[in-house]
Amino acid sequence: MTDTGSPVIELDLSSVKDPPRDGLHLLPAEVRSDGDANVRQYFTAAVRESDGEMQVSFRGRALRGRDLPVPLGYVGLVLKEDHEPCLEEEDRRVRVKSAFSSVTYWNLETPPTADDSVVMAMSWTQLAEAIHAPVEEQ
Repeated sequence: MTDTGSPVIELDLSSVKDPPRDGLHLLPAEVRSDGDANVRQYFTAAVRESDGEMQVSFRGRALRGRDLPVPLGYVGLVLKEDHEPCLEEEDRRVRVKSAFSSVTYWNLETPPTADDSVVMAMSWTQLAEAIHAPVEEQ
């Protein structure tokens, strides 16, 4: 815990070196499981691609999606907490479970657009760099 009384989240740095690479899907649904799933066999195998758009059915509902690359110079990480604390005030320790360079983003019934919050978030780094870049005097 910090001097301010706030809990600390510590990253196990030994897990950062060369983590396994996995595909990542962001679904518009709540899946009440945090264990591993055989996504490649039961989900990815059913994905149909046409004209750069991806389509699949999940629990009887049509999903439409697209791959969103992680911004240049960044890597996406999936973090795992092996021991869940009993109290919110306890310090936490996480490790890198896997890494990804793109995320497949799915919408219910409609294809993702530039107005979707996830799509906009992936372009945030470019905006942040522009905002924080040094201003040249003229």
